[in-house]
Amino acid sequence: MSTRASAWLAWSLAGLCVAMFLASVVLYVLVRSSQEGPSTSGALGELLIFVSFLAFPIVGALIASKHPRNPVGWICLAVGLFWTLIFLGDSIPGSGPYPVTTYALTQATWIPPVGLLGIYLILLFPDGKLPSRRWRPLAWLSGVVMVLASLGITFSPGPLEEHPGVRNPIGLEGALWVAPAGIVSLLLLPLCMVASASSLVLRYRRSRGEEREQIKWIAFAASMVVLLYLITMVSSLTYSGPWGAAGTPLWLGLLQQGSLVCFTAVPIAVGFAVLKYRLYDIDLLINRTLVYGSLTATLALIYFGGVVGLQYVFRALTAQGSTLAVVASTLAIAALFNPLRRRVQGFVDRRFYRRKYDARKTLEAFSAKLREETDLGALNEDLVGVVKETMQPAHVSLWLRPEKVLKGAQTD
Repeated sequence: MSTRASAWLAWSLAGLCVAMFLASVVLYVLVRSSQEGPSTSGALGELLIFVSFLAFPIVGALIASKHPRNPVGWICLAVGLFWTLIFLGDSIPGSGPYPVTTYALTQATWIPPVGLLGIYLILLFPDGKLPSRRWRPLAWLSGVVMVLASLGITFSPGPLEEHPGVRNPIGLEGALWVAPAGIVSLLLLPLCMVASASSLVLRYRRSRGEEREQIKWIAFAASMVVLLYLITMVSSLTYSGPWGAAGTPLWLGLLQQGSLVCFTAVPIAVGFAVLKYRLYDIDLLINRTLVYGSLTATLALIYFGGVVGLQYVFRALTAQGSTLAVVASTLAIAALFNPLRRRVQGFVDRRFYRRKYDARKTLEAFSAKLREETDLGALNEDLVGVVKETMQPAHVSLWLRPEKVLKGAQTD
């Protein structure tokens, strides 16, 4: 397929994803406009959260149109197609003349995008090739696991989750192997993801230059997604039970929505890495994330700890709370922001960027010494030592140009 045809196909698929998403929003509004209930606007807001998932087809189209032989772009497009198809189906609950059959046929549609994103995108990143031939069994095993898991969920006999009391109309009642095969495949799916992640670690250790920077982008995005998702899951289980349970506080609802939106960091990072746009800014981005993430968590603990502690003191003294606790905690946060930021920045530089930290300290010490040193020989040795310590070249030498006698000048 030519580059022009690939670009046309890629952007056509991206346009189809956008059209399906817009159709899901329109159909959702039309179906529920005649229904009563306070949750309609809230559910529509949750549906609009998924507009960020359009990053998958858009980034996929950008990559596939410029690098059609790299499957990474096509994987992003496929993930976007599956997600928008799921959104379109969820926008019309109980749609069609056979809602139970429709649900039974589509209940496993989440497996392909999860498998493509969590296994094959990582396994083939960034050049679209496996790290080596030894990873071919994992690629084939992952495909078999995804197929078996999809078939096991679709044709497993028994009651349907969203239709209590109704058995799966397309379940194979006589096939006793279907349900166990689906369960085993679902257990193997996360193991395949972990194995693909190990391939990325191995690829990073062997990489140099641009490829290492590309892997940093996807590793950074994936780690942020996993961390935020785990925090959200633990918070949901320890505070209000299942995800999205009734009575969920505002901060936890925002955290849950944020964990969904953060999935779009993966295609954005893939786009930066594969297209090599602002490729070497990843170190600065990681540094700032570590600094301000740690700073935000520390300030939040100080703020809530101060509010709770001061409220306890006020209740002990006056038998009632006071807004002074909030004011005092806010003023304390404002006063501690810059000192804490400098300390956190210094800790991150020392712990994670030791070479750059040592180089900066060496240059600062040399600059201070340069103002006071007058011996040229000593400066020569100091300068050579600084270059060796900071830049670590294979060889370094310093040549000083001798003073030239002006032509025609008389000397004694």
